Order: sequence, then C-alpha cells, then structure tokens
Amino acid sequence: MEFLEITEEEYTKFWENHPLKTFLSSPKISKLREKSNWKTYYVGVKDGKELVAASMLFSHARHFGVSEFYSPRGFLLDFNNKELVEFMTKNVKDFVNKHNGYVLRIDPYVIYKERDIDGNIVEGGVDNSSIVEQLLSLGYKKVPTPNKEQVGWMFSLGLEGKDEEQIMKEMKPNTRNTIRKAEKIGIDMREISYDELDEFQSIMEETSKRKGFSNRDISYYQEMYKLFHDSEEVKYFITSLDLKKYVEGLKEEYKEKDEKINALSDAKYNEGQKKNLENEKASLEKRIKEAEEIMSSTGKEKINLSGSMFMLIQPEVIYLSSGNYEEYMKFNGQYLIQWELIKYGIAHGFKKHNFYGIPEDINTHPKDYGIYEFKRGFNGYVEELIGEYELPIKPHYHLFKLIHKIKK
Repeated sequence: MEFLEITEEEYTKFWENHPLKTFLSSPKISKLREKSNWKTYYVGVKDGKELVAASMLFSHARHFGVSEFYSPRGFLLDFNNKELVEFMTKNVKDFVNKHNGYVLRIDPYVIYKERDIDGNIVEGGVDNSSIVEQLLSLGYKKVPTPNKEQVGWMFSLGLEGKDEEQIMKEMKPNTRNTIRKAEKIGIDMREISYDELDEFQSIMEETSKRKGFSNRDISYYQEMYKLFHDSEEVKYFITSLDLKKYVEGLKEEYKEKDEKINALSDAKYNEGQKKNLENEKASLEKRIKEAEEIMSSTGKEKINLSGSMFMLIQPEVIYLSSGNYEEYMKFNGQYLIQWELIKYGIAHGFKKHNFYGIPEDINTHPKDYGIYEFKRGFNGYVEELIGEYELPIKPHYHLFKLIHKIKK
C-alpha cells in the first residue's frame, strides 16, 4: 500500500462512490472552510493503482505557530479493515506532523451500535465496538460530548422499498392526523431562492433567541446555497398561510355545522350530536378570532410559519436546520415540510430520511427531549455514531488541553 497526496478531482470521484459519504466530507465544504482561514489537503491510500482510502484534511493555525487538523466525517475507508485503518492513521499522523500540526480530529460517519425507535440497542444488530477499540489502541482519544463539533446521535427513517401510503400508515396517529390537518387548512410550502434567504434567516433568528442557541450568520446559508444548490444538494423551504383564505374556509365550515344543527329534530336522541356540533362551532369561532387578530396586529393576510434547510446527497435526505415562529407553531408547518421531503426522497430514490440530531441517551429524558419526540412521531430508528476522536501529534496537544482546562 502507498500513502500519498491526491488531487481534489481524485478525492471527489472517490467520495461520490463511497458508502460513508455525507455533505460534511464533500469537497465543496472546503470552499466554506477556506473562507474561515482553513487550508485544505487531500490524501489517500492506493493498493496497486486502486484508491482504497481517502481523506479531506483541514488545517487551521493556532497558538505557538502550530496547527489543528480536522477530517470531517473522515476517513473514507473500510473501518473493519484493521490493517488499512492502522496504515492510514500512521501515515496521516506523519503527514500532519510534517505540516506542523499538533492534533488530528476525526468523527467518522460510522454507526456504533444499532438501536430501535426507542433508543434501545438491537440484540444481534450492528455493533462496531471493535472499531472504537482499535482507534483507542492507535492512540486516539474520545472527545467528550460537550466538545464535539458534529452531532453524535441522529434519528432516521428508512425509505428504501416503501411507498407514501406505507410510510404514512406507520406514523404515530397524532403525527399522521397533524399532517392531514396542515394540508386541510391550506398551508403553502415553497422552496425559496437565494434572494429570499433573509426570510429564512429571520425565522432562525427568532428560534435561536427563544431556544437559547447561537444562530449562524446569513452568510453561511448564502454560501451553502451557492455551493450546493445548482446540483440540487441543498434546498431551503418556508411554509406560509394565507389567513384570509384560512378564515373563509373556517367560516364555511362553521356554516355547515350550523346547517347540520338546524336539520336535526328536537328529539332527545339528537342532543348528544347537537352538543358536539356546538362545541365544534365554538372551536371554529375561536380559530377565526385568532386568525383575524393576527391579520389585525401584523397588517398581513399571508404569514410565514416555519423554515427548514435540507441537504440532499445520496443516499440520504438530511434535515439540517429549522426554525418556526412560536406564535404560529399551532399551525404545524414543520410537520408538512417533513412529509413533503419524505415524499421527495421516495420519488428520487433516496434510501433514508435523516431527521439528524437528537439528544444523547434519550431514555433519560434529557433537555430538548421534545425534539426527539417530534421526529419519533414519523417512525424510524435511533442512530448512534462512534463519536469524535483526537489523535495527539505534538506535545503542544497536552499544553493546549491544560490551557483549556484552566480557562474552563
């Protein structure tokens, strides 16, 4: 086997056909990193003339003239091939050392242990403990959860061999009913253009303030659009509601309930039905009033409800970022977006709809457990990745660790 630097074109061709590929290991991401002063290298291993392993390496200068190296979702290789993993590690370590790097970080896109919808380990399922053991034996150190850069736990829905009817049938009843209600009230979902990204940013900003996370600058969404949109690998969606049409529909429904009540005789056996219809009328009245108040307070007949960003790179559709206006969450725009992208995935031959990050150890009901519950309603399974690892290269690694510990 031979370790060598390869071209971006060689890496791209290898990435396109590798089972561990994801948007984070796409060479297009290098263009985004380079805007933040990261330098890009491409390395690989050849067995004869065939490329059997590859990695995109980013380096960033830190203190004391040394650099941090990072291989996002790397390496691209068969992690069950212990000889290859060891050979790649040894040579990448030498490469990083020669380029004045003090540490290498990797977070392979490899499942740790197969889990079911409830997060329980599947007996007899996939178990990559041996991969973790080898990485640790080669000197890698596992990065604690709070310090990881990428998500470690995800929730996914398999699409392969399924149609819309089957997937809808297998959803939780509440999720299925919520989607149908969102469709019924006339929520509109549209893919937005580059010039409309400020609308998406506005939704994300409101959500980040409410939930206490740091929102990305609009330049990130713009760059991702420029890098991935022409190849249809990223799409941004916004749901909206025409309040005027919505109110007209509610008033028509109210009228129908009224007519049903008037058509019923005063016989005692009709009392229960009349009471139910009156309750439905009261609910409709409340919804009409709420909608009219929104129109009055905003001065708008059409309002944005929610927004989402999806990465669409075979074999999966990834639900990467999303937000919604709190006062409009009752319209459930996010449920409709998920359903429409699930249908898109089926129609375009994707194997998986990846709802992406969920809290770790969900059975302990951690903070943001509701995120998992929302995704769980669509059916699917939990995916736990093997995690992020650091490979110390120079003594500076231990110095930086000490500095960070003191600061903390």
